[in-house]
Amino acid sequence: MTDISPAAQAVLDAAYREMDYAPRRHVQWVTAAALRAAADEVCLRWAELKHPADVLNAIADELETQ
Repeated sequence: MTDISPAAQAVLDAAYREMDYAPRRHVQWVTAAALRAAADEVCLRWAELKHPADVLNAIADELETQ
């Protein structure tokens, strides 16, 4: 695997801890898709945000309670 940024590595590590049964490449694809969807959501709700992390944390909170 090629070197990736520390931020990308942190996200991938977090995803892989939860999905260590899946092939690593699949975890990378799913994680990238989730990040793109989250970025789209932040862009759509930018005007109402106090901080972009608010939307991301709200989404994460919702997913963790399901």
